[in-house]
Amino acid sequence: MAKKTKHIEHGKEALIAESQALQLAANRIGQDFSDAVDAILKSSGKVVTTGMGKSGHVARKLASTLASTGTSSFFVHPSEGLHGDFGMLQSNDVLIAIAYGGETFEVIEFAKFARRIGVDIVTITGKVGSSLCQLANFSINGSIEREADPLNLAPTTSSTLAMALGDALAVALMTARGFSPQDFANLHPGGKLGKKLSQVSYLMKTDSLPEVAPEDSLEKVLEVADKFNYGIVAVVENGDHKKGKILGAISDGDLRRAFSSHRANFQTTHAKDIMTTNPRYTHPSTLALDAVRIMNEGSAITQLFVVSPDDKRQLVGILRMPDLFAAKIV
Repeated sequence: MAKKTKHIEHGKEALIAESQALQLAANRIGQDFSDAVDAILKSSGKVVTTGMGKSGHVARKLASTLASTGTSSFFVHPSEGLHGDFGMLQSNDVLIAIAYGGETFEVIEFAKFARRIGVDIVTITGKVGSSLCQLANFSINGSIEREADPLNLAPTTSSTLAMALGDALAVALMTARGFSPQDFANLHPGGKLGKKLSQVSYLMKTDSLPEVAPEDSLEKVLEVADKFNYGIVAVVENGDHKKGKILGAISDGDLRRAFSSHRANFQTTHAKDIMTTNPRYTHPSTLALDAVRIMNEGSAITQLFVVSPDDKRQLVGILRMPDLFAAKIV
C-alpha cells in the first residue's frame, strides 16, 4: 500500500509542476505573442510548423490544431527540409519553429532559409537569446524552472508548455477569425464529433410530412397521425403537403386529452381547436447538438419541426429523436 501511495504522490508532483509552469507562462504572455497572432492573421499564405524530437511532435500537433480551427497549416520535418522540403515554405507563409534549447541545427537552418526569403518567424523556445530567438521576428517564452521528471532531463514540463502555448495561439487565432461552430462542423465531417456537429438538414425527414390544415377535421388529424406514427402532426396554413407556414402542433397527448375531456368529436372538431400554438422548431442549418438541446428544454420532446430560416416559417422538415439515436448523435 505504501508503494502505491508513493506512485500516486509522484504522479501528483508531476502534474503540479506542469500546472505551475503553465500558470507562470500565462502571466508572462506579452507583446510578441500578440504580434505573432497579428502576423498570422495578415499573412496571405499558410502557417508552417517545424521542430525536432519531442518539439517536432508538438509542432505536428500544433499544425493539426491550427488546420482544424480555421488556419491553413502543415508540419515540415526540419531534416526533410534540409533535403529539399524547404521548398514547401513560400514567402507569404509564416514559420513557427519550436525548440526548447533554441540551438537545434536543423531547426536553425530552416529558420535561416525562412529569413532569406522574407518569411515571418515565430519561435517557441525556453532559452531567450538563443540562436533561434535571434532569427525570430516574434519569440514566445516557453522557459521553465525544471522538468517534471526527478532527473530534470526528460522533456516533460517543457513539451507540455510548448504544446499549451501552441494551443493558445490557435485559440487566439480562431477567436480573431470569428470561427463558428458551423465552421468547426465543416472541417470535422467524420466520426462521432462530426456527426454531433452535423446540421439538421442532413438528418431531418423532408418527404410526406405529417401535416394538416387548421380547418381539417379530427378524422383527418387521426388519419395523418396514424399513417406516420411520428407522435405529432403539424398544423400548417395550407395543409395537404403544401409545406406552408406552421401554425401549431397536435401531439398524441393533445389527442388523448381532447377525447378524455369529451371536447372532441368527428363532426365538429377541427385541427385548430385542439392544436398547441407556437410549437418549438429549428432551422436546417442548426447543428444537431443544438437541436437536441432544444428538444430537452423544459418538457422534453421527441420531435422538432424544421422551418425555413426566413420570416415565412415554412415547414420544410421534421427531426425525430429516433433518427438522432440511429445517427449516434445522442
